[in-house]
Amino acid sequence: MAYQPTELKKGVVIQLEGKPYRVVEYNQKVVGRGGSIVNVKIKNLIDGSVIAKTFKGQERIDSAEVSSQNVQYLYSDGTDYHFMDPVTFEQFQLSTDIVGDAYEYMKEGDEVTLQLFDNNVINVELPKNVYLEVIYSEDVVKGDTTSNVQKDAKLETGLTVKVPAFIKTGDIISVDTETGQYRERKKG
Repeated sequence: MAYQPTELKKGVVIQLEGKPYRVVEYNQKVVGRGGSIVNVKIKNLIDGSVIAKTFKGQERIDSAEVSSQNVQYLYSDGTDYHFMDPVTFEQFQLSTDIVGDAYEYMKEGDEVTLQLFDNNVINVELPKNVYLEVIYSEDVVKGDTTSNVQKDAKLETGLTVKVPAFIKTGDIISVDTETGQYRERKKG
């Protein structure tokens, strides 16, 4: 399958020079006589680099044959991350190069999606938001009732995020996996 530049949207996976890229930003500019120029920022799904690219008019862009596989995260041994296919129960490991920063949002037993290109894992795809437990956060100073006070909270995966003053150790919070920002405290 091939795309025309105007069919590209955020999240679409394309192939350039034999490598898979995901569109992370899309901007279309219409020029004279109905033509258009499409400016995109695309992320290389193998090395994580982001580049700007411009496509004109009727150019053809190949779609990348990327497949997905749901797996369960088991544990990290300090060097590699171990996963299991929940259907075949086959276990395998991935290096830090492939897992990237995703480890900051994964806890043992979580389901994640692996993206494969040419039968090689190229990316660990996380849900948009994850719930993690606060394992340490300083208590608020009495009298400091400013509503926008932020403090650091260390989460069960080792990630530290800025949270509102009312968050305390033991709370379960939702974190946006794209930005690493606090979203909300889990109710109940």
